[in-house]
Amino acid sequence: MAAEPNNWGRFGPEDQRGTLNLLTGNLVLAGLATARTGQVLSLSMPIRGATSSPAPGTVPHLKGRPLPQHFMSVDGGDYAAGARPVGAGLRVADDALIVTHHGTTTHMDALCHMWSGDELYNGHPAARVRSYGATRCGIEQVGGVVARGVLFDVPRHLGLDHLPADFRIPAELLAEIAVPRAGDVAVIRTGWPAVWQRSREEYWSGQPGLSAEAGRWLAERDVSVVAADNAAIGGLNAHQLADEALDDDLHLILLHRHGIHLIELLWLEELSAAGRTEFVFVAAPLRIEGGTGSPLNPLAIL
Repeated sequence: MAAEPNNWGRFGPEDQRGTLNLLTGNLVLAGLATARTGQVLSLSMPIRGATSSPAPGTVPHLKGRPLPQHFMSVDGGDYAAGARPVGAGLRVADDALIVTHHGTTTHMDALCHMWSGDELYNGHPAARVRSYGATRCGIEQVGGVVARGVLFDVPRHLGLDHLPADFRIPAELLAEIAVPRAGDVAVIRTGWPAVWQRSREEYWSGQPGLSAEAGRWLAERDVSVVAADNAAIGGLNAHQLADEALDDDLHLILLHRHGIHLIELLWLEELSAAGRTEFVFVAAPLRIEGGTGSPLNPLAIL
């Protein structure tokens, strides 16, 4: 840690929110002022059905990971037989359970999602992360995020539909598109989710993403969140693993060292088509106490 810049202690010894602390009332109001038309776009992937149905296969996800599961009490085929009677011949179909997993649906990573040695972000003990949840840096610490979003539409900037699977976005390319201000949410489009519609095998052949230097560049500019439409913020190889050395791992750089929350598996195609670089970004993870992350439906207000 001594050789690498970090935010440990910057917001106090007990801090569990990292750069979200930058989102003061003034910055939130400045972010809201970026709205022009009032159009609202959802930036999330859908959660479709249970794994026993063909529906989840229509949503981009990492190979071999548990798919999002949506259990519903209605027809006996999913969770339980029959819908709940409520009188006068009426029946109600209840959502009983939704199970999600990192790498298979739009979600936010908590600061307890990644650690090094025996320490979480800000020096909190990693031993506080247990099977029943984390008592430090859990997703419930986030609350809500309202900020100026800045879209780094890298393929559009390069005249491409999507980046190649082995493309790692350098810092200078981000700087050509925009320079974020403190507290901004940096939204990175690779275009890779659209590949799923053409070929699942191509989608699983690797993924483009940020380079380590680009992650450090964003951290130096004090962004509050880094969000991307790929599965890992950084790139992945054909084995769906990162190739970087451990010191260059983007989760360690952003989550562990700088306290920057991550959002993965966004759907950014409509936002890209709108041609807007800045917008209001809104996201509120579920208040799962001790959770290492939460499913999310981020919104862009244009």
